[in-house]
Parts: sequence; structure tokens; C-alpha cells
Amino acid sequence: MKATIMEYIHQCDVCQRKKYQALSPTGLLQHIPIPEIVWDDISLDFITSLPHSQGYDVILVVIDRLSKYAHFLSLKHPYTACSVAEVFIKEVVKLHGFPKSIISDHDPLFLSKFWSELFHLQGTVLRMSTTYHSQTDSQTDVVNRCLETFLHCFAFEKPTKWHLWLSWAEF
Repeated sequence: MKATIMEYIHQCDVCQRKKYQALSPTGLLQHIPIPEIVWDDISLDFITSLPHSQGYDVILVVIDRLSKYAHFLSLKHPYTACSVAEVFIKEVVKLHGFPKSIISDHDPLFLSKFWSELFHLQGTVLRMSTTYHSQTDSQTDVVNRCLETFLHCFAFEKPTKWHLWLSWAEF
């Protein structure tokens, strides 16, 4: 079965065109504690510059650092800290509660006063990745790459329909 799958992948035009190179990370530049409880420590990132799909053009990727389970939340540009917080609470907090810590890049949205106050009130620590060193949050980058590859492969004939594949990708 493995040989048949390998042969299929090598002959699949879409698989070969959308394949990405995986390079070893150069190492962590900031100590990040290993999580002990699922959904206590998460990482967040945005995938932007997507073609419009039912009005959506951004994906908020939310990943549990322990279980590696991810939620993919579609957003419409322009989005605000308030609109992202609303989607975050509606789709993540209702299922898992507020996390104890969040790793994010230096996105101005997560540095906003609203998010800072929300996290402070809930006792959540916002940990920022090291600037220009994505390996601090390489787990999110890997999931983003996998999601982009999945969407490229399944929506390649109709790229404006990527939104319909998000639930399948999360599954």
C-alpha cells in the first residue's frame, strides 16, 4: 500500500506542483515552556492575501501547543481587534476556555489595547515570538504551510472556493 501511495504522489501533477521544501529549524532563540494541559498554551497566526471566497480573505490559525489540534477561522478584511476577539471567543474560547498563554508574532492587532486588557482580565500571558526568527513559533508556520498546501490542492481549480474546504482541513 505504501508503494502504491508513493507512486500516486509522484505521478500527481497537483501534488508535485504544491510540494514545499522542509528545512530543519536553526533552533530556538527564546525559551518556551512545554505545555502540560491541552488548550492552556496556544499559538496564533494569520494567513493573508488569499483570493476572496464568500467575502473572506484571511484565515486566523489557532493551534494548541500540546495536542497540535488547530482551528482555522475565516475573517473578512479589514478586521479589527474587536472582530478577531469576537470570532476567537465564539469559536475557541467557547470550546476550550481562555488559554493561560498565547504565542503570536508582533502583529499590531495583538499589541492593541483591547487584546491586552482582555488577556489581562483573564490572566492570559501574551508571549511574542522573536522578531525575524520564525523558529520561535515554527509549529504555527508548519501548520500554516500544511493548510496552504491543502487548500492549493483541493481548491486549485476554483481558488475562490477555498473557504468551503476549511472545515475539511481542520478535520
